[in-house]
Order: sequence, then C-alpha cells, then structure tokens
Amino acid sequence: MAIKNIIFDLGGVILNIDYKKTIVQLNQLSNGRVDKIYSQEKQSEILDLYETGKITSSQFREIIRSDLDLELNDEMFDAIWNAMLLDLPHERLSLIKDLRQSYKTFLFSNTNEIHLQEVFRISERDCNIRNFSDYFDAEYYSHIFGMRKPHKESFLKLLKENNIKAHETLFIDDTLQHVLGAKEAGIHAIHLTQNMSILNTMDFIQEINAQQNQDELPTNSLTFV
Repeated sequence: MAIKNIIFDLGGVILNIDYKKTIVQLNQLSNGRVDKIYSQEKQSEILDLYETGKITSSQFREIIRSDLDLELNDEMFDAIWNAMLLDLPHERLSLIKDLRQSYKTFLFSNTNEIHLQEVFRISERDCNIRNFSDYFDAEYYSHIFGMRKPHKESFLKLLKENNIKAHETLFIDDTLQHVLGAKEAGIHAIHLTQNMSILNTMDFIQEINAQQNQDELPTNSLTFV
C-alpha cells in the first residue's frame, strides 16, 4: 500500500535545535552536573515526568534549581532552558503545507510547556504564524498527549485516534530511539541524520512505495539511517 500519512517530529526536523547551548550554560552554573539530567539519547525521570504533563512548569523549575543548586528566577531559567531552540526555516513549513494537499500530516513532539511557548514565539518571529493548524491534521505534544516517544503505545494511540494504518504511514525523526519505537508499531520510519532534510520527503516516499511494489522488503521494515 502507498504512503498516505506522514508524522513529523518537531525539534531537529522542522525546528533547528542545539542541545549543547542549554547544556553548556547549565553546566557552567552547576559545576558540570547537568549531564546526569539531560542528553538527547537519555533523559532523567524528572524530564519524563515533565514531558508527559505529570508535573507543572513551576515544579520542574524548582526541582532542577534544587538538584543543580541554581539561583535563577523563572525568566532566567526559561531563557537558558529555551537556548537550545534556534530557528524555524519557512521552507520546511511550506513543504509540509504542500504535502498536506496529498497526505494527512501529523506532528508528534516530545516537548514541554516552557519549550512549546518558545516554539510559537519563534514561529511568529521567523514565519509570521502563531500556530501550526494550517500545516497538520493533528498535533501531538507529549506534555498534553500524556505519552512520549519512543514508546510503541504512543504511536499506536496516535494511529487509532486518527483512524490511520501503520503500513500507510511514514514517521520522520532525528532520534534513532524514536525511529525504532515507530518501527515496533509497524510504521515506516526515517532517521533524519545531519546530511538529510525533510525537503527530501517526496524522495523518501517514492522509494518506499517503489520497494513496496517490488516486494523487496517487508512493508514495515524500511528505515533510512
């Protein structure tokens, strides 16, 4: 079956990010202890709780300030926490808007309240838009959704809620663990590395469709790495 649906990650796929910008600043203020709390590959329990909406932004700030012995007010804390969020190239949103004419498009992001507020500030600054409603059929933010990648169940719930089929769906993410989670749910998955771009999405889809037609691979096992 041909691809009919596309699920996009946000940070590192649509929005440019640099985790080190936040980590460096927090390390400078905490004598290098922040690496125990956060990295792209592994997150601490506190971040899991925050990114699934189980604790509030106020609670998150207080816990991190206490753990790292930081003397920062909320504004200073948020500025450092948001330092990793860079810019949003307009051509990526333009592509997604074009794709939406032929495919159902979805956004699935592991994120949090502080970051999401900054994302929309950046989108207004860079693209003059205040939300993504014109670009996606549905948006899934982990702290609102209550589930996060890479858990297989989060993908299955997204599929069920939108009445779409895994083997007709493509997922694009820059984190390998998330790609593997999507594959467990039977979804086609692309690991977007630094030399790749979502501007090539149609190329990915065409190759998947061609290989499905030729029966060269099982319908749920194609991953670009």
